[in-house]
Amino acid sequence: MALVACDQTEEEPPTPVAAVSYSPVAIESVPGWNADNLSEALPAWRHSCQKILGFQPTRELGPGVGTAGDWQGPCQQLASVADGDTPALRAYLEENFLALHVTGSDNPPGLFTGYFEPILEAAREKSELFAEPIYALPDDHVTVNLGNFDPALKGKAVVGRVQDKKLVPYRERGEIDAGAITDQAQTLFWARDPLDVFILQVQGSGIVELPDGARQRIGFAGHNGHGYGSLGRWLIDQGELPANRAAWEDIRGWLEANPDRARAALAVNRRYIFFRELDGDGPLGAAGVPLTAERSMAVDTKHVPLNVPVWLDIEHPDGKTRLQRLMLAQDVGSAIKGVVRGDFYWGTGRAALDKAGRMKSTGSYYIVVPKTVIPAS
Repeated sequence: MALVACDQTEEEPPTPVAAVSYSPVAIESVPGWNADNLSEALPAWRHSCQKILGFQPTRELGPGVGTAGDWQGPCQQLASVADGDTPALRAYLEENFLALHVTGSDNPPGLFTGYFEPILEAAREKSELFAEPIYALPDDHVTVNLGNFDPALKGKAVVGRVQDKKLVPYRERGEIDAGAITDQAQTLFWARDPLDVFILQVQGSGIVELPDGARQRIGFAGHNGHGYGSLGRWLIDQGELPANRAAWEDIRGWLEANPDRARAALAVNRRYIFFRELDGDGPLGAAGVPLTAERSMAVDTKHVPLNVPVWLDIEHPDGKTRLQRLMLAQDVGSAIKGVVRGDFYWGTGRAALDKAGRMKSTGSYYIVVPKTVIPAS
């Protein structure tokens, strides 16, 4: 969703809310507090704590949560909680942490979608069967940090390429699919299915399964600088799919039934993702730590900082229960914008796809912070 993932979901981005408030409540009063097996979140939290412990203590982590120094002591204490010891973790949290209920100025319903890590068939060499390229970052790809030119633009960047000594926008998806960068970009793998590659790009990371059964994880290396466009939303708007039947399998069915229109439809999403090969466990999120299935989520960092725990209270995609659990904010996504907005990481493969594809839940969340942190008002 980065996994600078999360170019993720086939959902229309919600309208951002201008103002945000953080209302402190006792952590034991959040909905479902006593039902969660909290220790399942420990591996994800330990990854984020390792990141925070490497920061300078004065580094601001983000809105409402203080500095790295405010978290380094609690992170060190967390190491004494044994794996699997939910009662000890619950007691530690109740004694040392509180929850900040995150709400927007007009208190809109929160939107929570899901994403996953796909597995796709591919080969190292091109063939009649494997002909869809998965590109590395092209040689002519340029990223300009605008803050280097104007301090007022700190944190903003543009992506492009140099043409006639001028920086121009990078190629759009339609141009790239037509072969515009074959001389500029290394092809890491050749995949069987164009839609699988498209889904890989929307999710931001995945696993390539080679013909001999070997697997290689690949992750986000960069993008072409263009905005995300929802293929599912476009098919609905065109009257090609009903609003309640626009999941990935529905989209695949439409593309297979309309091969002459498939490339033009995919080009609706002008954004294009480039990849690199990864080692280690789990896909990497924007926080620079491995994502943990059902315990990592993508957030809008204007409102929720990375590497902090978040308590989730939302509808389950099964429509019968609620997802009330401790999560870690460890990723971002171009479609994940708004005060009460999140993308739930379900894990790897088809079972995760089934859950992620059905998820469009309402609900709320709370940032979990040390009691030593003065909450924003």
